[in-house]
Amino acid sequence: MEKSNSTNKHAAICPDCNGNGYIKAVIEEGREHIIIQCQRCESEGDIYVDESEVVESYIDADNATDRGKLH
Repeated sequence: MEKSNSTNKHAAICPDCNGNGYIKAVIEEGREHIIIQCQRCESEGDIYVDESEVVESYIDADNATDRGKLH
């Protein structure tokens, strides 16, 4: 069986627009509200990350909160 060189991609909700694809912005000291397209997810609502990035973020988070607890 041949191994694939591609990495697994995972979809996640965009943290900037909360999955809406747009962002509500306020300009001129709160006088005017506008809606702009989300640049991070390109208005899709989802961002795609490699599996390795997800695993690394969990490892980093675990190391930051690890205070000598037994696992």
